[in-house]
Amino acid sequence: MGFELLLQNILNPPVLMFLLGLGAILLRTELEVPQPLPKLFSLYLLIAIGLHGGYELSKSGITFEVLKVLLLAMFMAVAVPVYAFFILRLRLDVYNAVAIAATYGSISAVTFITAGSFLNSLGQSYGGYMVAAMTLMESPAIVIGLVLLTLFARRNSNTGVNWGEVLREAFLNPSVYILMGTLLIGFLTGEKGWKAMDPLFGVLFKGMLAFFLLDMGIVAGRRIGEIRKVGLFLIAFGVLLPVFNALVGIFLAKTFGLAKGDAFMFSILCASASYIAVPAAMRLSVPEANPSLYVTMSLAITFPFNIAVGIPLYYFLINHLWG
Repeated sequence: MGFELLLQNILNPPVLMFLLGLGAILLRTELEVPQPLPKLFSLYLLIAIGLHGGYELSKSGITFEVLKVLLLAMFMAVAVPVYAFFILRLRLDVYNAVAIAATYGSISAVTFITAGSFLNSLGQSYGGYMVAAMTLMESPAIVIGLVLLTLFARRNSNTGVNWGEVLREAFLNPSVYILMGTLLIGFLTGEKGWKAMDPLFGVLFKGMLAFFLLDMGIVAGRRIGEIRKVGLFLIAFGVLLPVFNALVGIFLAKTFGLAKGDAFMFSILCASASYIAVPAAMRLSVPEANPSLYVTMSLAITFPFNIAVGIPLYYFLINHLWG
């Protein structure tokens, strides 16, 4: 990987804000973001990316290229939790294997947004339909995880899965709902709608992302002390599986002829792990699993790795293959 590319990613203001938040905890400062604000930043980012994705989708239309990307996204959303589960079963019980596999089968919207900012800083773009792909990849891992649980766990009859609640959490959790809703609004209102919203959701986007990543750095810093509890096997899993998933994504993107920017964003989706929607669903549906494992791995290992190293690494590989 080119040192210049790595340096360009690290010197991106939002990434530096993440490291600033991380350093605040490691240096034991009292820096914190008032609690109502992170939720506002999160909501803002989801609305912004949904509106812009819908606008871009309205320009491209529902073409064969779009359908191809969406089908690839669905394939990876189903495949990743399945093979991750069987790898994890080498060392873990069924419950923790299910929860961690589902976490890595889903995606991180913040990693996706940060990668998009990195791509834009290089003067390159990606299709707005990648936002639709991100939305499609968020929920299937929850359902796949619970199917694996039903097949492999021997539970007491009174601890069965409440499928209605699980499906509701999978497809109507706040992140999926707001992304799908704003994607539809952006699609229906097109260029006129985006121009009206651009001063708030376009011009200010990078500044709000920097605020959000500052808070994420603080949250990740508070979890770093728990890394030693997850063990060497899970630490290696939290780094190597995202890289493997990205390589599979890059292979599929090359095989099916995705454009360079789309291939990069697809590899980012494959490599990221959820730390909001899936952990919430797993806590509800698999109470036997230990949240300190799957939340810590996703938030304190995989997320920082992807932000600092994964994004330039995957771009380096794609740039080499696509030219």
